[in-house]
Amino acid sequence: MGKKRKHSETQAIEPKKKDEGAPERPKRTLMGWKDKKEVHKQPDSNPESNPQVFRNKEKVMVTCSRRINYRYRHLMLNLVSLLPHCKKDNKVESKSSKGSTLNELIELRGCSSALFFECRKNRDLYMWMASCPNGPSVKFLVNAVHTMEELKLTGNHLKGSRPLMTFSSNFEKDAHWKLLKEMIMQIFGTPKEHRKSKPYHDHVFVFSIVDDHIWFRNYQISVPHNESEKMVRGGLDKMTLVEVGPRFCLNPIKIFAGSFGGPTLYENPFYVSPNQIRALEKRKKAGKYAKKVKAKTRRKMHEQSNPLEPDEFADMWKE
Repeated sequence: MGKKRKHSETQAIEPKKKDEGAPERPKRTLMGWKDKKEVHKQPDSNPESNPQVFRNKEKVMVTCSRRINYRYRHLMLNLVSLLPHCKKDNKVESKSSKGSTLNELIELRGCSSALFFECRKNRDLYMWMASCPNGPSVKFLVNAVHTMEELKLTGNHLKGSRPLMTFSSNFEKDAHWKLLKEMIMQIFGTPKEHRKSKPYHDHVFVFSIVDDHIWFRNYQISVPHNESEKMVRGGLDKMTLVEVGPRFCLNPIKIFAGSFGGPTLYENPFYVSPNQIRALEKRKKAGKYAKKVKAKTRRKMHEQSNPLEPDEFADMWKE
């Protein structure tokens, strides 16, 4: 039998009173010790709480139409890998009501602009650039498509890094080129401090206008890292550009005031649709066939008008 405890031992021990002069112990978290002073300072350092600080929250939705060609799908995936601030969505049916459908999708995804690849007749690629929901929007015909898989170039840059964007001086000539430049900067430019982007500039997007077409190239900025050839900060002599890809050419067709439609702001007078080009080629081939038929009829008429004289030795061997 155990001994009975005394009544004094069973009484609860009163907690010691905290010394008012002693500093309070900091709170412990999973990341370590946290001081209360730092907790109060955190909301002040957040740029979103400060109304004076502007933060670019541009997001681009990238999607395509159904029955797209595999080469054009690879081009779209190459652009998705180059734009860390984009959101890829499911295919959309290419109909007359695609504008309202795309605007709803863009709003649901929380994006402010869109790149839509529309394939027609399994051979013609059209690209829409749109700023949603109020516009403007541009429709391009995409030519000279070369994907990264086809080119197999030696250039390589960090995925998700922010690009430098260069434009030729032709973009400052006319009003429609200035508008296209601004839209390209908003869509292809990666926002600063985006959560999926890297804080480096190791590649360049080049947009140049030749023959009223916009040509796109992507180059890696190669810098020597050897101790003997290490470059001084700001020195551009030892920098080289190595092409990465992809390559494509944009032929502007129309600029609309709204998103995927609306009143026409600009129409390219030099644009010829691919259907017209194919029709002209067929007419040329049909012209060759017509020439052959005419030549045969002329030959028959010539033979009828100029018959050959009968040969006196023709029936010699029939006996």
